[in-house]
Amino acid sequence: MYTEIEQQTLDIDWFFTDENHIGFVASGAGKLPETVAQSSENNEKLISYFRDLPEISDVVINPELDSLLVKIFGSGADERYLQDFVSMTKKGLYSFDKTNLNNFLDYDYHLVASPMKPLTLKDLSQNILDILIKTKYPDNINSAIDISRIE
Repeated sequence: MYTEIEQQTLDIDWFFTDENHIGFVASGAGKLPETVAQSSENNEKLISYFRDLPEISDVVINPELDSLLVKIFGSGADERYLQDFVSMTKKGLYSFDKTNLNNFLDYDYHLVASPMKPLTLKDLSQNILDILIKTKYPDNINSAIDISRIE
């Protein structure tokens, strides 16, 4: 389990699905969906699994990312910011980051990068699929998301 203090102070990687594709999220010290928060053990399994996958896709950086980051940080995306998101997107995952930092209860996340060849649920082993499908987003994940809508 992730405690509320851990959620407020750590940038926790977590994953979700729209019932076809897979999203990778950097929490930015935001509140996690209950399905993720209740089992740090399951989340660690997903982290290990997805980080160990081979690269399968080219990456498309969100064309609106620089202007969004200028509003948030005062500067655009640099290689250091993009590194982890690009790494996960090359594995076929859609990558998201918290939009409003320092606001624990804000649920808005923006798309950082999309895979040209997305990994799908049918590509996953059953034990990983069983964990991942607990965290579902009701809409397509190819744009900004509001994680309060995760079922």
